[in-house]
Amino acid sequence: MLFFTQCFGAVLDLIHLRFQHYKAKRVFSAAGQLVCVVNPTHSLKYAPALCAAAQTSTEQGILPPCHHHEAVHDPQLVPCTCPLFSCPWKGHLEVVVSHLRQTHRINILQGAEIVFLATDMHLPAPTDWIIMHSCLGHQFLLVLRKQEKYEGHPQFFATMMLIGTPTQADNFTYRLELNRNQRRLKWEATPRSVLECVDSVISDGDCLVLNTSLAQLFSDNGSLAIGIAITTSNVHNAEAEM
Repeated sequence: MLFFTQCFGAVLDLIHLRFQHYKAKRVFSAAGQLVCVVNPTHSLKYAPALCAAAQTSTEQGILPPCHHHEAVHDPQLVPCTCPLFSCPWKGHLEVVVSHLRQTHRINILQGAEIVFLATDMHLPAPTDWIIMHSCLGHQFLLVLRKQEKYEGHPQFFATMMLIGTPTQADNFTYRLELNRNQRRLKWEATPRSVLECVDSVISDGDCLVLNTSLAQLFSDNGSLAIGIAITTSNVHNAEAEM
């Protein structure tokens, strides 16, 4: 009976996920946009165990080797940029994408314009929805976070960060767009570098911020669709032409 219950629950989850995919594709197929259904992660309290597992995997050679420097500081090493866990991993910027995909199982989606469909918006804070976006020869990290900035008042924060240096980030512009029921909300900005902490971006308010009522206005049955577009900066193009 226990085995049957577990299998039946897994089947229901699969059916629910397939329904979300079908519904999203039906809504956005006319625009020719690629849809990615992103499930929430609400496991911050289990971070130590997960980080220990990640460290074990690294030591076994599954990932690029973790560099430990006790006496000598290497400025080229960057810490793990995953905002979900306090991961002890450090490595070069070039292997951050591999670390995020293999250790933290963050999916990557390719395309100039995609739709980020975050499910289960009703879950209590803190909750994160994360995906990587490959575009224009670079990789970006999209983070949607539900967090209580004030006790009892959860808000949603969405930001795009380049997996690269701040100088490289200045060459791009990203746009987040919510569109439902003849209402449209846009946020356009220069992405921040992953070398900057996601927490500081959110605390500074340099991102798309939605209160609960506004998020519900744009959500559909507990899911929030965010259109994502990345372009090269106009300033960068002008300098290139000069």
